[in-house]
Amino acid sequence: MRAETVIFDLDGTLLDTLEDLTDAVNHALAAFRLPRREIGEIRAFVGNGIRRLLIRAVPDGEENPDFEAVFEEFKRYYAAHCSDRTRPYEGVLELLRELSERGIKTAIVSNKADFAVQTLKRQYFPQISVAVGDSDAMKRKPAPDSVFFAMDKCGAKKDTTVYVGDSEVDIQTAKNAGITCISALWGFRDRERLLESGAEILLEKPLGLLELIENEAI
Repeated sequence: MRAETVIFDLDGTLLDTLEDLTDAVNHALAAFRLPRREIGEIRAFVGNGIRRLLIRAVPDGEENPDFEAVFEEFKRYYAAHCSDRTRPYEGVLELLRELSERGIKTAIVSNKADFAVQTLKRQYFPQISVAVGDSDAMKRKPAPDSVFFAMDKCGAKKDTTVYVGDSEVDIQTAKNAGITCISALWGFRDRERLLESGAEILLEKPLGLLELIENEAI
């Protein structure tokens, strides 16, 4: 195949958001005198949307009587601080520039709350026209709905579209959408976890995607 459209996950793929997510979780927990979480715990908790992140971070999850208030405080704080320490991974901006110059379309599909996806896209990736985050409008990953929405907006075909993500959720999402998945090793999951989850194409660095495209390996 020859890739004509590349859809990217956001957290752990295009952006290193882990520190800001950890800060926001711990701010919300501290506001209700709940124990803080370490950054390694947050790394393991992310991937299924911010509500699931808080369910995992708050003691007793949704059964905690303060859960909804903690969740609202997290959203309030993160909306104002989602880019304090967040940065694109090395090589990402160059990769996106090269893809654009080659006429390859790009999009973002994430389980991150849509308000944060749009904020971060505007700040870091204004050249990407299609970005879809978690909202009530459609099912979140691993359901393929948001991928199909992005593909439709890009005028993309399944056999020339690839999905790049860093987690087991992304692998399952691509499978459900019937498109090729490329698993990023620089993100929030290690090689062993990705292979256990069914990863078939592993990428060491963002710019390695260009070599795969040049060799028509994807």
